[in-house]
Amino acid sequence: MERDERELGGAWTRFQRHEFAAPAPDLAPFVDHYWMVEWDYATPYRQVIVPYPHVQLSTGPAGEFAVHGVASGHQLKVLDGRGRVFGIAFRPGGFRPFLGSSVAALTDRSVPAADITALPPGGPADPFAMASVEGWLRRALPAPDPAAARAAEIVAMIACEPTVLRADRLAAQCGTGLRSLQRLFAEYVGVGPKWVIRRYRLHEVTERMAAGAVIDWAGLAADLGYADQAHFTRDFTSMFGEPPTRYAQRYPAAQERFSGPRPARR
Repeated sequence: MERDERELGGAWTRFQRHEFAAPAPDLAPFVDHYWMVEWDYATPYRQVIVPYPHVQLSTGPAGEFAVHGVASGHQLKVLDGRGRVFGIAFRPGGFRPFLGSSVAALTDRSVPAADITALPPGGPADPFAMASVEGWLRRALPAPDPAAARAAEIVAMIACEPTVLRADRLAAQCGTGLRSLQRLFAEYVGVGPKWVIRRYRLHEVTERMAAGAVIDWAGLAADLGYADQAHFTRDFTSMFGEPPTRYAQRYPAAQERFSGPRPARR
């Protein structure tokens, strides 16, 4: 398949604008951050969306909200013309108190926010204004849930500690059994601890790509606990939509290495 040049070397930043904002203190136990994306494409562009362990609420073309469970793999969205999306990324475990049942039921699914009876009916008055969205969420603000806080704490541990490579060892580190940890993640996060560990370790790979590091792929696969490079490549491709060497070309520093030095401007 021919490569879209707008994917390479960070060129997508000329067509998209991303903004992020932190939630108000009373919503911080539940919401991780808000995000806004605007784009302007004269011809259709295939956007790769890489998953994180966050349930999301985001606007559609008419401003209506939909709930998106955690996606177990990458997704593709076609962007064409001008558009914008406002979204709420809940903390891992943070949507469970709103939903009132296991978030695993939402994994790999999107449903209209109106179908979630615990959310206030009608949606926010202005779905693209953070103050309006926060006021809407406060109308259904649940009580703090210690299990949700525990799930968020463990996910944060995974994200921050590169040495976390196996779910059974993580369970022991957390003072619980593997099955108990798996049940907590199914109920509150929507994916298992093994998936979350893999996601954050692979995220560290993309950080190396962004820095333009020369990567020993076989050695990296071993460092991440993979039996061989083929298993690492398979997991990376499932998560990011492309093999790692191809995906690396999306970053400016890595693109320099793959394409060779550019001629000096005169």
